[in-house]
Amino acid sequence: MTAQKQPIVLIYAARALRGFGDGFAIILLPVYLTIIGHGPAEIGIVATAALLGSAATTLAVGILARHHQLRTLLLLGAGLMVLTGIALPAFEPIALIGLVAFLGTINPSSGDIGLLVPLEHASLAQGAAHHKRTVTFARYSLIGAFATAGGSLAAAIPQILAGNGMEQITAIKLMFYGYALLGLCAAGLYALIPPKPPAAVKSPPAVLGRSRSIVFKLAALFSLDAFAGGFVVQALLALWLFERFELSLAQASVFFFWSNFLAAFSYPVAAWLGRKIGLINTMVFTHIPSSICLIVAAFAPNLTVALVLLLVRAALSQMDVPTRTSYVMAVVTPEEQAAAASFTAVPRTLASSISPAFGGILLAGAFAGAPLVICGVLKIVYDIALLFSFRHIKPPEEMKHDPASASSLDAARIESGR
Repeated sequence: MTAQKQPIVLIYAARALRGFGDGFAIILLPVYLTIIGHGPAEIGIVATAALLGSAATTLAVGILARHHQLRTLLLLGAGLMVLTGIALPAFEPIALIGLVAFLGTINPSSGDIGLLVPLEHASLAQGAAHHKRTVTFARYSLIGAFATAGGSLAAAIPQILAGNGMEQITAIKLMFYGYALLGLCAAGLYALIPPKPPAAVKSPPAVLGRSRSIVFKLAALFSLDAFAGGFVVQALLALWLFERFELSLAQASVFFFWSNFLAAFSYPVAAWLGRKIGLINTMVFTHIPSSICLIVAAFAPNLTVALVLLLVRAALSQMDVPTRTSYVMAVVTPEEQAAAASFTAVPRTLASSISPAFGGILLAGAFAGAPLVICGVLKIVYDIALLFSFRHIKPPEEMKHDPASASSLDAARIESGR
């Protein structure tokens, strides 16, 4: 293994561990909160606290990345994951659980969020050539999705243990301790990443320079997308299935396994489509059909129809993940990549943290499918706005087919630097 590839492989392995932990924690979190006496509104508040905390820590990472090696910050994030898994099952009052969610790494959404994400993205971007960047991020997302799918199946373990005499709440707490163990293993992998030599880190990267305007526009659009997604974070989607169709924990784990499995297969397809039709077109024209499926699922007459529509959505909705990340890393200068990853992630997380509380309230209302409809409509608005705003600004690998795009990117950067 070459020195350049070793950090990428280690990041892939750590992503797998995090994904496995998120896979079962996403499903077990609303179940755990329900067992200890909290309702949909409280669950929405905890999801909001987790997303707000994720935004705060991600913003801090964007600033600290100027002065500290990525390896050091990755170790810090893994330490927070360990503490989260230990602290979460130790409390029952909603205020204390909300505090743990805010300070920790628990992820109530189906997306990959948190302070570790921009750090891993920057590490991958620095280790991949232009022509391999999208494929590198597709593999990263693919590994994460497969691991999350496996974690979804593991969410059935508490029900199995309960069937053999253990109290379900005890079994769920053991799973959270397992989450902490995964964080410890991830820390071990991050520790193996070779530190950069002093010459490579003597000049701290600019927070944002020439690409400031591009990043801010992307951040604003990504925030709209994230705000929409917050109405249907996976914890609330699981709760909707539990209450609307009386889905069991074992059935939910199987459904989310296949959901993540289909999402995983969509990542290499997204990389292929990105090469054929461009990153922006791939993001938009796979996202819109998935949003339509989500809207229709809100009116599904039975569980089978709802699950089929949600599975079709899962196969399409995540194709924008590797393409979006690759696009952001491509249209900024190398010195700005860590900051750009953070400054596009933070507004997304902040925006997504607002809507889960409203989503939880709407779930308890007369039409429990309202959050799904709102999410789908807003995401379609985002897709159309993204297409019209950035269709002429293309990454380097697409410019050889469209020389005018190079001028568009340069003009956008010049405008940012004024």
